[in-house]
Amino acid sequence: MHDNSKLTQWQTEIDNISHDFAKQFGKLSSEELNWKPNAHTWSIAQNIDHLITVNETYYPIVTAIRKGNYKLPFIARFSFITNFFGKFILKAVEPERKKRIKTFSIWEPEVENIDADIVNKFVIHQQQLKDFFNNCSDLIEKQTIIASPANRNIVYNIETAFDIIIAHEKRHFNQAKETLQLLPRR
Repeated sequence: MHDNSKLTQWQTEIDNISHDFAKQFGKLSSEELNWKPNAHTWSIAQNIDHLITVNETYYPIVTAIRKGNYKLPFIARFSFITNFFGKFILKAVEPERKKRIKTFSIWEPEVENIDADIVNKFVIHQQQLKDFFNNCSDLIEKQTIIASPANRNIVYNIETAFDIIIAHEKRHFNQAKETLQLLPRR
């Protein structure tokens, strides 16, 4: 499906995710947003910050494609490889978290104490993400192949990248919700 219905579906999902994040986490204090049940678990704020960071690493790729100076590795020429990686990554980030996966270091949350306006920043980011998806409709139509922002030898098509972004956001919503359920109530 390379038509407007896919774009519309993504737009709706982004709106729903934004709504869910704002509803679940929008009224939390800075302390609650930054609370962690243990040293190995991210806070709600770190989950949100991570999503913004990951999503924004796709922007320079599209800029480079538009400028005509984006270089893909040789393996990107083989559709069976791009299809394999796309399906593999999409399955790895599915919202129903069967097991934890470690993120690439470029996407690790840097700070421990994130400002309480992170939820509002996320909602604004989501609107920018919708615009970004819209502005890529020609690249979706051409089935443009990109490399993962974290590893240039992981290649997949841009439509799959957008499916990955949506699934990844839902995964971290669930992760943040798990942290919220563990949050000590005053």
